[in-house]
Amino acid sequence: MKKVLIIGGGASGLMAAVSAARAGAVVTVLEHNKQVGKKLLITGNGRCNLTNVNQDDRNYRGGVPGFAKQVLDSFGMHDTLRLFTELGIFTKNRNGYLYPYSDQASAVVEALRMEAEHRKVKLALNTQIKGISCKDSGFEVQTEGWVYRGDALILAAGSCAAPQTGSDGSGYIYAKKLGHCIIKPLPALVQLRSRDKRMEKLAGLRMDAKVILQRDGEIVEREEGEVQFTAYGLSGIPIFQVSRYASRALEDGKKVEIELDLMPVFEEEPFAAFLNTRIALGAYKTIEQLLIGLFPKKMAECLRDTAKLSKGKTAEELTEEERQALIFECKHFRVQISSYNGFEQAQACCGGVDTAQVNPGTMESQLVKGLYFAGEILDIDGTCGGYNLQWAWSSGYLAGLHAAREGMTH
Repeated sequence: MKKVLIIGGGASGLMAAVSAARAGAVVTVLEHNKQVGKKLLITGNGRCNLTNVNQDDRNYRGGVPGFAKQVLDSFGMHDTLRLFTELGIFTKNRNGYLYPYSDQASAVVEALRMEAEHRKVKLALNTQIKGISCKDSGFEVQTEGWVYRGDALILAAGSCAAPQTGSDGSGYIYAKKLGHCIIKPLPALVQLRSRDKRMEKLAGLRMDAKVILQRDGEIVEREEGEVQFTAYGLSGIPIFQVSRYASRALEDGKKVEIELDLMPVFEEEPFAAFLNTRIALGAYKTIEQLLIGLFPKKMAECLRDTAKLSKGKTAEELTEEERQALIFECKHFRVQISSYNGFEQAQACCGGVDTAQVNPGTMESQLVKGLYFAGEILDIDGTCGGYNLQWAWSSGYLAGLHAAREGMTH
């Protein structure tokens, strides 16, 4: 029987362990926390958004186009649901977002742990790794008190995101020492920061908006949803969705700007007609009064000031140029982004092991035979909605299956 070593007992590591053990391997998971699945326990605010019914390829981002799709074509959302059903997890559907029926992430961790233990997987907890070596006969992993030997090694050590759960980026070090290129990990699914003084005045507001991310004036990504204004910048799901492109562009020294369409229910010309009708009907109103019912007071005042309109000016006093300026700001509210929050606030990372050096059919390294990768350690990150967990399940399952079947032979 093949001996498979797995570094990391998170979502992808546990899935890899179950997959390898079911395929007949003798499996050992090396986890530096005192429990497995620590990060998994806090996903979806403790409810664990397992996956998503909508498996559009655009929800998986990375440096090699199509890499994630090839992996998910081999083990996708339906395969994941089938496996978790076998493990006793019944799911509920919330607008395409799938959760365990109990709404407890702990149920998912327990189901994976019970299956792993049933399959005689050894869970070596509180295990600190001192070194990894690759020999003709297989792999050796040195820990404080033991040397573990295996025919195959799966690196499922996670990323740098949410370090409070034990994610320390150590997997990148192991991968690099084994000859792999690491694309610099940066925070993804994270809040964006701005030096724009208007943010302090708008702090606390939540508004539906179209979000357009621009890099050096070029549109990179679009999203729509509820944007949250904070004293330091912007937050909310649509901001999270575009943040990986913002962090990468800032790292590359590019100018990054977020443009917000604050009236997404209207296209440009219909909105102009709508606002002009509003002006005609309320000619006596000040600009702030004119915008009541459309925007919160703080935003109405901000739009007035950004359009450079005098406080107290009435709608009938607006020149055509001033009308156009107000319309423009409602549809093109621009915020320059200066930075992003750190790994402590990030739900995921962009960057990691270069997937050009990994076989998407097996998750095996193309440089080191018997070495496999799974989960966040790779340069793949998903959008909000269960996609990062689906990536963990898909990549973990394939890595475990092929490590058990292939690996190295003595």
